[in-house]
Amino acid sequence: MNKPKYLYPYWGSEHLDPGAFLELTVSNGFDGIEINIPRDPGFEASFKETLRAIRRKNPHFICGLQQVFGVKAEAPQDYLKKVMKRLADLAQYDPSFINSHTGKDYYSFSDNCKIIDAIEEFSQKQKIPVYHEIHRGRFTFHSSSTLKYLEVFPNLKFVGDLSHWCAVSESMLQDQEDIVSRILPKIFHIHARVGHEQSPQVTNPFTPEWSAHLDRFVKWWQAIVAYHSKYMTLSITPEFGPFPYMPTMPFTGEPLAAQSELNIKMKEYLKTVLP
Repeated sequence: MNKPKYLYPYWGSEHLDPGAFLELTVSNGFDGIEINIPRDPGFEASFKETLRAIRRKNPHFICGLQQVFGVKAEAPQDYLKKVMKRLADLAQYDPSFINSHTGKDYYSFSDNCKIIDAIEEFSQKQKIPVYHEIHRGRFTFHSSSTLKYLEVFPNLKFVGDLSHWCAVSESMLQDQEDIVSRILPKIFHIHARVGHEQSPQVTNPFTPEWSAHLDRFVKWWQAIVAYHSKYMTLSITPEFGPFPYMPTMPFTGEPLAAQSELNIKMKEYLKTVLP
């Protein structure tokens, strides 16, 4: 049985240079990283060299890269050109996989299908796995509408972040178990963050007031890992984020929990509860 591998997120560590970030990752026992590489020539050059050095020491080091853009009013064809250029840029790093924030929730079904089709073709030609993240604002923003895309693209692979569906549906998806059960086998990478009915992130999942929500997410993650464990190694990124995902004190902006500590603790906890 293949045990999951754990990745450390760059999100929230943007103050670190590539060397310090990778040292933080390795020193805390993670098997790799997940990063949206900053568009900065100096950072990119340093990251490429640092990644090359760590791969020489550990050929199994996992590097998940992200294709994600901020909000911008743009026609679908312009968005697609931008995405394809970004994917081509990411390919030079020889990523283990690419996490793609694909499409937009307000694009038509047809336009999102064209975008998905182009990305899937890129994945096949480059032989780089591309996983489409379940996320608000993307084509995957809602559970039942995501099923419609699977009818056209039955081989789609997802990054599983079900916290977004909880926030969109204002529920813990207890009324959508049939839909969720059809999606879980399509998840090939997990974002291990606990959300709730009003937000994609609880303050601290290890406190009593959020224990039921943690249990709910763990059951989903256990099902995903159990499904894949016989034939592949699943990767997991504990992905508690900084503000505005992390609640803060009014006026002072003091975080109500330490993001990095939550991600490290989540890794250690999941090693005890996942198959």
